[in-house]
Amino acid sequence: MIRVLLVDDQPLIRSGFRALLDLEEDIEVVGEAADGRKGLELVKAHLPDVALVDIQMPVVDGIEATRRIAADPALAEVHVVILTNYGLDEYVFNALRAGASGFLVKDIVPDDFLHAVRVAARGDALLAPSITRKLINQYVTQPLPAHAGTGLEELTSREREAVVLVAHGLSNDEIADRMVISPLTAKTHINRAMTKIHARDRAQLVVLAYESGLVAPRKS
Repeated sequence: MIRVLLVDDQPLIRSGFRALLDLEEDIEVVGEAADGRKGLELVKAHLPDVALVDIQMPVVDGIEATRRIAADPALAEVHVVILTNYGLDEYVFNALRAGASGFLVKDIVPDDFLHAVRVAARGDALLAPSITRKLINQYVTQPLPAHAGTGLEELTSREREAVVLVAHGLSNDEIADRMVISPLTAKTHINRAMTKIHARDRAQLVVLAYESGLVAPRKS
């Protein structure tokens, strides 16, 4: 059973998402909150697999809520997915830096929404190749933060190769095919790289790969 928490200050949005989720046999909504502070309380109380968090809320916004969840070792299994009305913007990028596993635009179609919840619950990043390209084009040219690239020198050549493929938007199965290894071995390379680079999940791994220069933005 996938446990989901809804954190959004718009009751209509929460009720709409809940109506969709409640129809699924493998998904359970464990709580709702209208602001980030209450959301954090419920995350700690229920330990959901996925927290769907609005990026702009009163009291504590989505970015700060994400940062606090990511910083708490007791919440390491909680995957934050940011909800936004505006698509990819600087707020979303900052949320990914803070530890979000990905983001969804609120006008997403129902089937895609349900698929995204299941993807996030598995621990995979919600970053399609097209989104990754937008991320690169808009934000990777900014000055590098002080932490960027920390641990890169510890990566093996195979781990570096796996990180590059993750940054290009490939799934574990696609990475395995490209590297001629098993999906389990591909996942092991990625997990070890995340540990060494201090990336919470694949989304942060993508951001750090580009910020550090391990992967260069492709020319459009």
